Amino acid sequence: MTSPETDATAAFRCSDAARDRDDPFVATAPPARCWLLVEHPGPWGHQALGDAGYPLEVVDAIDAFCRTRGARFQLIRRSRGRGEPAADIGRFALVDTTPGAESVRWGRVSSPAELPAALADVEAVTTPSPDPVYLVCAHGRHDACCAMRGRPVAAELSAAYPDRTWETTHTGGDRFAANVVLLPHGLVLGRVPATEAVAVAERYGAGEVDTTWVRGRSFLTPPAQAAQHHARLALQESHVDALRVLGVEVREPGTVEVTLDGGPERGPVMVVVRERWVASPTPLTCSAGRAASMRVYDLVELTPAAAVSGLGVVLGGAAS
Repeated sequence: MTSPETDATAAFRCSDAARDRDDPFVATAPPARCWLLVEHPGPWGHQALGDAGYPLEVVDAIDAFCRTRGARFQLIRRSRGRGEPAADIGRFALVDTTPGAESVRWGRVSSPAELPAALADVEAVTTPSPDPVYLVCAHGRHDACCAMRGRPVAAELSAAYPDRTWETTHTGGDRFAANVVLLPHGLVLGRVPATEAVAVAERYGAGEVDTTWVRGRSFLTPPAQAAQHHARLALQESHVDALRVLGVEVREPGTVEVTLDGGPERGPVMVVVRERWVASPTPLTCSAGRAASMRVYDLVELTPAAAVSGLGVVLGGAAS
């Protein structure tokens, strides 16, 4: 039997509540200059690194590496529908998401104890790969919504792209499940339906991005993510490498001017966004004990002005 408290907890799902409210998710990609992916078949604990079962010296080495490189640490594993022999595990990857210098490098260790030495000379012990990487958050111990909505997406992607697809630990924004990360560009997507997953990957492979699902690019700050997204909408620009950020300037607290490269035909594009906070009537994750607030970015200005003629759009984002 279950208690009333258990029933109440089971009844609430943060992703359902966020969909009902239509929470904006633009500018919510977690900050990361690069991503460190380490294969771990599971089970995964609540915290990816702290609960991975690694010796303390391994945890410390990974933590120091990530702090130095500005990397986000993720455990990865194959989708449940694709088992592999134990001898085939032990892979790790360093993915650089710097615009114009994106790269994926793969290596392998025979045990986690070898990770500190590998990370100390990571470029020498890894091999560049031309293939993209698709991460799908399926971290049920962190939030049930991630597993419930993420695993079907991972299964679909794995069937089409078995060597590129991995389930992964918490990517931020539980309520936006299913969350997908397209590497090496660090594009973080939210609410991706399983029925659209393969099409999303195909479009990314062709150098295009569908703004319907984009939360942001992890290399950029939240205001820059918001500005780039709005410019994509205004200019109908879908190329993944377009609208590179040239500069970010704080006009006043909460108001940021972002200059984007519009290309030779458009020239620089200036976007101004303003931050505000909106109270949520429910918790933002399944395990949170109380409601919180969401950060959103309102469009203030976009020039050239012709780009926004007749367009009134609000950009939104929220802390994970």
